[in-house]
Amino acid sequence: MSHYYVSSALCSVRKYVIGCLVLLVLFTVRVHAASPTDQSLAEGEYLTRVGNCLGCHTAKGGIPFAGGRQLTTAFGTFVTPNITPDKETGIGRWTEEDFWLAMHEGKSRDGRMLYPAFPYTEFTKITRADAKLIFEYLQSIPAVSQVNPAHAIPFPYNSKPLLFGWRKLFFKQGIYEADPTQSEEWNRGAYLVQGLGHCDACHTARNEVGAKKDAALGGGQMMSSNWYAPSLYSRKEAGVMDWNLEDIIELLSSGVSKHANASGPMATVVQQSLQYWSPQDVRAMAVYLKSLPDKAVEANIRYPEMSENAKRYLAQGKKVYEKHCQDCHGEIGQGVPGIYPPLANNRSVTLPVPLNLIRVILNGGYPPTTYLNPQPYGMPPFQQLLRDEEIAQVISYIRNAWGNRGGLVTIVDVDQGRGSGH
Repeated sequence: MSHYYVSSALCSVRKYVIGCLVLLVLFTVRVHAASPTDQSLAEGEYLTRVGNCLGCHTAKGGIPFAGGRQLTTAFGTFVTPNITPDKETGIGRWTEEDFWLAMHEGKSRDGRMLYPAFPYTEFTKITRADAKLIFEYLQSIPAVSQVNPAHAIPFPYNSKPLLFGWRKLFFKQGIYEADPTQSEEWNRGAYLVQGLGHCDACHTARNEVGAKKDAALGGGQMMSSNWYAPSLYSRKEAGVMDWNLEDIIELLSSGVSKHANASGPMATVVQQSLQYWSPQDVRAMAVYLKSLPDKAVEANIRYPEMSENAKRYLAQGKKVYEKHCQDCHGEIGQGVPGIYPPLANNRSVTLPVPLNLIRVILNGGYPPTTYLNPQPYGMPPFQQLLRDEEIAQVISYIRNAWGNRGGLVTIVDVDQGRGSGH
């Protein structure tokens, strides 16, 4: 009997040990499967580049992803948070679910409603799988302990009931739904433009409470920057429906093309994000942008009557042009291909809103430095060399020479163009 009980006990011990080993193996396999791989981290890093998270969550001269960048708007100053995995000042205590709720629903880890300065209105279209990859990558970067200032939002915009009402009226939650009538490539481009790339966060006019006033991508002044983001639905602004596909790809990837050069905030987007996109994604984006219908309308612009005063005003602008601009941009505004953009028949010159041209002349025009264009030619700033009146005159001349047609610019426009924002 004693032998039987000993054998039975040994058998039980063996079963217990074997069971523990099986559980250990299963646990190890599960942990290994749940842990991000080198490939998934690379995918997450790529998606983070596509979303240009670095651009917003890094202060000028600051540590990458540690936040602190200030976004000045008509509703106050927003400060981007630290999204490194620091447990006290970053998102080190966040779970993947917390991150998903922020991206998809615009809610912080503690349930607070986020301000739409964080573009969750676009990020809500990102798939859960992509959000998970981004989160895993952000959790893998070095943790940075950095406490950033709080938002400076005055009343009534700091009101929680007002933000709740804004979300009810203007925030539509939901992942991007593919259009079955379009190709897989087109849908990929739409997903990137509408969601992860959040292009309409800039290229859409806003109403008095910061909500989209018109259709997405219809153009508008940027909320956090004193620049005008032109309409992607108008061939008279930034629409590319009549461009060759390769020209669109070239502009997106390098920042320059025979049609246009990227400048201002768009140059920053190309430098920080678009140049790193895969050829397949850039092409998909180009396919989608090219497919947008042309909704160009005649803007209600007061074109200058060629009175004697107007002629004298433009003549003064011509003198400024001949002295400071002609050597590069040519006697008839023809420019130099691949180096100095043409000004004749240049829609950036004749935009209904002359803000971008004013800012380029004031602060200089610099295409982005990219792998495909590592040494771009730029234009120096003229705000220290020319008076506001001269800047207004030369812009008015450029907008009405060589077949161009645009409204006159005044010294008030130039002063407003200085403004704030990059």
